[in-house]
Amino acid sequence: MTLPFFKYQATGNDFIIFDARNHPINLSSHQISHLCDRKFGIGADGILILTNKEGYDFEMIYHNADGSMSMCGNGGRSMVKFANDLGIHRSIYHFLAIDGEHTATMEDRGWINLKMKDVRGIHKHYADYVLNTGSPHYIKPVSNVRNYDVVHVGREIRYSDEFAKEGINVNLVEANDKSIFVRTYERGVENETLSCGTGVTAAALVYSHNDNGFNRVEVQTLGGHLAVEYDKTGEESFENIWLCGPAEFVFKGETVVKPQP
Repeated sequence: MTLPFFKYQATGNDFIIFDARNHPINLSSHQISHLCDRKFGIGADGILILTNKEGYDFEMIYHNADGSMSMCGNGGRSMVKFANDLGIHRSIYHFLAIDGEHTATMEDRGWINLKMKDVRGIHKHYADYVLNTGSPHYIKPVSNVRNYDVVHVGREIRYSDEFAKEGINVNLVEANDKSIFVRTYERGVENETLSCGTGVTAAALVYSHNDNGFNRVEVQTLGGHLAVEYDKTGEESFENIWLCGPAEFVFKGETVVKPQP
C-alpha cells in the first residue's frame, strides 16, 4: 500500500501526517513504529491522521511512535497548519481530538494558538508535581537543566512502580525570572523529544506568575520558543489555557506501508 504523506514539525516535535478525508487509513502499531523509525522509516515522534467529522472542521487522530494514542499539543498545532495548507481556511478552527473538543487560531507571524482542556488539580509528589493536560505529566524542578541526562531520569520515573502501568511523561524544568526551560521524556516515544506541547503546558501551569487571574509564561525548549496563556481560577484550577507557538511544513512524499507481519 502506497500512501502520500506530509512531514510537519512544531518546535522540533515532528510528525508524519496523512489526509484520510477521502480514504480511511488504519495502521497497526507495527506499521506506525516502522514509519516513525528514523533508520528504516520516514522518522517522526508520532503520526497524525486528519479525518472528516460532522460538526467539526476535522478530527485529529494521534498515534505515538509505539502506536499508542494520546493528546498531543504540538501535534494539534501542526494539524491546524496542515488543514490550512490543504485549503481549510477558518478564522477559528474547531476540531475533535482524543481528549475532546479544541479550538485554534492562526497568527500573521505564523504562530498557531491551540486551546487546551481546563485543568483541575495539581498533585504534589514529594518535591515534584503530577497533573493531566490531555496527557499525564510529571514535573520535576531542577537547576542546570541542559546538563541533565533526561532519558535516564525520565525512564526511572516513567517505569517506576507507581507509573509503569499507565505511563507518564516526565518534564525537567528550570525556572528564572522571565521564563522556564523544559526538557521532556515522552512515553510512547520512550525518549527525549525536542519539545512536548502538553508537557510545556503542564510546566507553565505549575510555574504561574500570578496567584489568580491571567498568566502568560514564556517557555524555552531544545526545539524553540513557545508561550502558554491561561486564567488561574483557584489554587489548583486553570481555564482558558492556550498553547502558542510555531508549526511548519517540512516536506512531502510517498511511502510504502508494509503489511502486518
